[in-house]
Amino acid sequence: MSVASTEEDGYIDSEESIDALTERTDRRLGPLMFITGIIALAGSSMLVYEKLQILLDANHQSMCDLNALLNCGTVMRHWQASVFGFPNPYIGLIGFTIIVTIGAALMAGARFKNWFWWGAQIGVTFAFCFILWLWSQTTFVINALCLFCMIVWIMTIPLFVKVTARNIVAGVIPAPAVLRRSVSSWSWFTVIMIYLLIFGIIFIRFFDQIMFLL
Repeated sequence: MSVASTEEDGYIDSEESIDALTERTDRRLGPLMFITGIIALAGSSMLVYEKLQILLDANHQSMCDLNALLNCGTVMRHWQASVFGFPNPYIGLIGFTIIVTIGAALMAGARFKNWFWWGAQIGVTFAFCFILWLWSQTTFVINALCLFCMIVWIMTIPLFVKVTARNIVAGVIPAPAVLRRSVSSWSWFTVIMIYLLIFGIIFIRFFDQIMFLL
């Protein structure tokens, strides 16, 4: 069987094998998007509920107000929790509902055009950058952590990495053929490294408080 195309300008090696790799990546991505989307949606829903309770009762104690360090109420009472003039979790309710829908569609065998994947890429990139900013604010400015927020962070990171890897494999994001073939195998390593960086800095930043609580 002849190869559909040879490597051209370092981008495409074999269209047939790339298409097969993309299809396999989509089959794996569907369940991941569905599961992480459901968990992040649940976390966002709890944050919306707790924010509404605080608006109704300024003295409300959130269910995740565990101590001075792990205190959702402290975080939600700062301006960073409503950057766009409304509670940040409202964005999560919409965004993660879309993610769950895409994941379910992929599991059902749906295939989307490149423009659609560009939209998904923009969405998960915004989410990733936003949670990094929120992480920096809670860690270095507010000096308190939100348990439900961290659940959303934990789910958003693999979403961003895996969707980005998928779009590199599929050629939505232009990349050399060698990167397109190898990026998926490095994606979970990247996720773990981001986790270690974020939570390692949290551990160092709040070392004294953590040791006191232990």
